Amino acid sequence: MDKLTIFGMGLIGSSLGMALKKAQVKTEIVAFDRDRAVSSRARKAGACDKVETNPIDAVKGSSMVILSIPMGAMPEVMEFLGPELDDGCIVTDTGSSKAAVLGWADQYLPQTVSFVGGHPMAGKEISGPEGADPNLYVGATYCIIPSKNAGERAVDEVVSLVETVGARPYFIDALEHDSFVAAVSHLPMVLSSALVKLTSGDPSWPEISRLASSGYRDVTRLASGNPELNRDMCLTNKDSLVHWIDEYVKELSEFKELIKSGNDTDIVRVFDDIWEARDRLMQDKVTAPSASPPIEVPSTAETMGGMVVGDRAAGRIREILNFFKDDKRKRR
Repeated sequence: MDKLTIFGMGLIGSSLGMALKKAQVKTEIVAFDRDRAVSSRARKAGACDKVETNPIDAVKGSSMVILSIPMGAMPEVMEFLGPELDDGCIVTDTGSSKAAVLGWADQYLPQTVSFVGGHPMAGKEISGPEGADPNLYVGATYCIIPSKNAGERAVDEVVSLVETVGARPYFIDALEHDSFVAAVSHLPMVLSSALVKLTSGDPSWPEISRLASSGYRDVTRLASGNPELNRDMCLTNKDSLVHWIDEYVKELSEFKELIKSGNDTDIVRVFDDIWEARDRLMQDKVTAPSASPPIEVPSTAETMGGMVVGDRAAGRIREILNFFKDDKRKRR
């Protein structure tokens, strides 16, 4: 692989670049970000070999393109870049919802490229290259969801990339992925945000906040995440997230009734069961296998018609892409 392009140099993209550089891969790593200042900071952080300010130049001649961009921008960026990709190019992404992304790839990317969906289960509340870490992916589960037209070589290359940055490849169905991630990633973000909204909106918050210590900080950490990324989690995985919110509301209601009952034996039993469940989870994390066997992943393109993004965000993305399209016409 002579050239690899990372399209989007936020926390995830910059960390990937830094991890690849740390591994001393024999591939030129090219970076592009719509914000040139971000690309510049990513290069200074050691996340790439070269920065391109034009998206077409960034992907021309690339053997692999990694789309590490907000989910809301994904369909239009795919549509824009599709005709510019070399035949045989491998395209992957780092988006947190996979059925939507596979649907867009099927719709917008040419059949001459292979799309392999990806989702690293790693991150921080700090965004941008300033928070990037070459060890971010070490030991992390990295979901891989090949599209229906992805060739074996493309899948092998993405698996190699994942292993190179220290992560564990994990093959999973797109719809299953979205349901599971809604439970353990998107729902915690919503709960963290809701707690901050609830408590900070109380008239007594100035006094309450003086008592907020490590427990509150730990539970609300995810509320410090990028608002646009949080929005995209909600809108591109809406059905699964709403399902888990409904289930959580039921669980809270049961807790409320349990507390109201004043039955100390039942309360201790419930918390004891929860303690054991989390302890098993932590033990499983320590002994988790290094990889999973491949599974056949069905096409999900037909399920994606109802996916939308916010009007304001979509408008801003269109303005950026229109700028690039104008530049493309001028170059011709």
